[in-house]
Amino acid sequence: MNQVPQIQTDRLLLRAFATADAEVVQRLAGAWAIADTTRSIPHPYPDGAAEAWIRSHPRSFATGALHSFAITIQASGELTGAISLMNPVTDVGLMEIGYWIGVEYWRRGYCTEAARAVVNYGFTVLGLKRIHGHCLKRNPASGRVMEKLGMTREGCLRQHMSKWDKLEDVLIYGILRSEWNPVTNV
Repeated sequence: MNQVPQIQTDRLLLRAFATADAEVVQRLAGAWAIADTTRSIPHPYPDGAAEAWIRSHPRSFATGALHSFAITIQASGELTGAISLMNPVTDVGLMEIGYWIGVEYWRRGYCTEAARAVVNYGFTVLGLKRIHGHCLKRNPASGRVMEKLGMTREGCLRQHMSKWDKLEDVLIYGILRSEWNPVTNV
């Protein structure tokens, strides 16, 4: 597999990011509400950072360390967010899922729909053994997405991450390939 595949769901098209997406990425990801609940998205979002992030994808995909998708609405082509499977240590069959959705697209089920498709891709195409994810304890919406995927809440890492100079509790979720049912979970 040399390039990011496209994944189609009922309403969405997950595709590779293009340099032309950078302005929308900066606007959507740069919202305070997005930066506030993610590990590494800065606020304000610096000029040029989205372009650099997008340019890094092909190399990361080629090494197997990152499978990142733009979440777009099929009918309009609108970019709504991003979803990724990542693991800098390749060939172990484990990856972490991460995602964000632009604030104006919240509460429409786009994140759950995209995440189901990406988890299915991870297990059926990449042959992963386990997918895990995390969220800040104060971000229950992200936890609900993972629960809808059939992921199990495996624990809470207390004061595990610093965000805005404050230590945050992090919830950990995981799912094994043997627990994934593509018929009921897609």
